[in-house]
Amino acid sequence: MTTYAALLRGINVGGGKKVPMAELRTLMEGLGHTGVRTYLQSGQAVFASGRGDEESLAAELADAVGERFGFPVDVIVRDHAYLRAVAEACPFPAAGLEGRQLHVTYYSAPVDAARFAEIDRAAHLPEEFRLGDRALYLYAPDGLGRSRLAEQLSRRRLNKGVTATSRNWNTVLKLVELTAQGA
Repeated sequence: MTTYAALLRGINVGGGKKVPMAELRTLMEGLGHTGVRTYLQSGQAVFASGRGDEESLAAELADAVGERFGFPVDVIVRDHAYLRAVAEACPFPAAGLEGRQLHVTYYSAPVDAARFAEIDRAAHLPEEFRLGDRALYLYAPDGLGRSRLAEQLSRRRLNKGVTATSRNWNTVLKLVELTAQGA
């Protein structure tokens, strides 16, 4: 059995795409996953599964959520080892920052620097971003809600062809912790 985190994009924010966490847990258990737990209301679930891979598990969950709740939801699934590696590879001094100042955007596929070449990094300082393989780290000292760089990074044309969903550093660390405990 492998322990995973499922990251559901854009649910339970702004009054739309309501997915009660108790119903999500029941839905995931119905798919045969064990030890299902949710974290917060914004679309994180931890579970164990002995079948499939990250992509097939994400597709299965996205289909099931769409069927059950009547709207499409993008889902990214990552295992504990990957989540831990993302946290350990953080290029910013995470220990000295507040959780709201540091974010990780998880992508469904690898992204390269060419995708973001149009962004004038110097114009956004002190905000910065750095790329991982399927992750982008964003340092936004005033938080995501006030970040002009985050707005630039979330433009559809920059994310064309991939699913992207962001989490603050506190959530990143909590998902590492929860998946380490096993589901």
